[in-house]
Amino acid sequence: MGCLWYFNAMTRIRPFLTRGVAVGLGAAVLILVLFPGVVRDPAPVVEVVQSSRPTSLQAAGGAISYATAVERAAPAVVNIYTRKTVIQRAHPFLDDPVFREFFGEGFGAPQRRTQTNLGSGVIMSPQGHILTNNHVIEGADAIEVMRADGRSHPARVVGTDPETDLAVLKLDTGDRLPSVVTGDARGLRVGDVVLAIGNPFGVGQTVTQGIVSAKGRSRLGLNTYENFIQTDAAINPGNSGGALVNAHGELVGINTAIFTRSGGSQGIGFAIPVDLARDVMTQIIEQGAVVRGWLGIEIQEITPQLAASFGLEDTRGILVAGVLARGPAAQAGIRPGDVITHLDGTRISSAQKALNLIARRRPGETLEIRGIRDDRPLELKARVGQRPRMQAS
Repeated sequence: MGCLWYFNAMTRIRPFLTRGVAVGLGAAVLILVLFPGVVRDPAPVVEVVQSSRPTSLQAAGGAISYATAVERAAPAVVNIYTRKTVIQRAHPFLDDPVFREFFGEGFGAPQRRTQTNLGSGVIMSPQGHILTNNHVIEGADAIEVMRADGRSHPARVVGTDPETDLAVLKLDTGDRLPSVVTGDARGLRVGDVVLAIGNPFGVGQTVTQGIVSAKGRSRLGLNTYENFIQTDAAINPGNSGGALVNAHGELVGINTAIFTRSGGSQGIGFAIPVDLARDVMTQIIEQGAVVRGWLGIEIQEITPQLAASFGLEDTRGILVAGVLARGPAAQAGIRPGDVITHLDGTRISSAQKALNLIARRRPGETLEIRGIRDDRPLELKARVGQRPRMQAS
């Protein structure tokens, strides 16, 4: 009986259901035709991972102010002013006898004038030893140093090392001077905060802030020995010889040069690592000059073409282009055409790296050399000699 009732009911309402579905489908088609933008694809889901670390720099372990670091280092940074007399020769045109007869013999004679220069320096010891760049004081007849407290003193040159562009000055004040605390440049990481302190454009002691942009920069053509720290801390003319310090106020480099097309800072500055600068200073003070290792070879980079011809896997290594007769390399049996790939077990990646490694060896030490000669492995030992000053290694 129940089934019969259900069948009769469905029979009566089926026309209404059919009519309703037809009307709904028609309406949907009409909407799609007239308003195609109503029905859209599902919106994409954007997943963003947000750090759970606190947004405050101080809470994250950083520093909002570097005033403490500056207070620690700034008293040891000095301004350096130099004077020298230069002879300005007259134009060759004025040497013409006709001009001399008309204007007199004294006309057009060379003129003497005073040339000034400015830079910065860092007091390295309480006894008054100052590190600066050689190009800041080169050829100077008089050097004046102004301390951070405004007092000025004459300075004398203890020694220079043009191959690293470093010079050591001495203040003889009789007082213990505020000296900088040195850090470890080898522990620097790219991205570490650094501060440059110096005397840009002679305006007075100035601090700029940036980061370590790169380490181990070489082949810039600035010095014989290059292993620069690159930074984007603003360095300008007058900053040369000044301090590059870390966020704790510890000296990590001596500001030396900038890459610029305008004469001002473009965010590419270079500093000599404090480890190298300190070693140069110590040798100048204790020995009067910098003593470096030397093999007496002329070397060149391995190009892809040379690597292919020598059967090398890559371009790492150096090619011996020449050997000085009776030099340390010649006595060890090194020949032109040899390829040196390792020095004391260290893989050589460039000529500059080889030059620096050889220079760090003391004269008399033994240097193990590995490489390739005539497609065969080569192993030799050379007794390091003393490098003549300003001579290719």
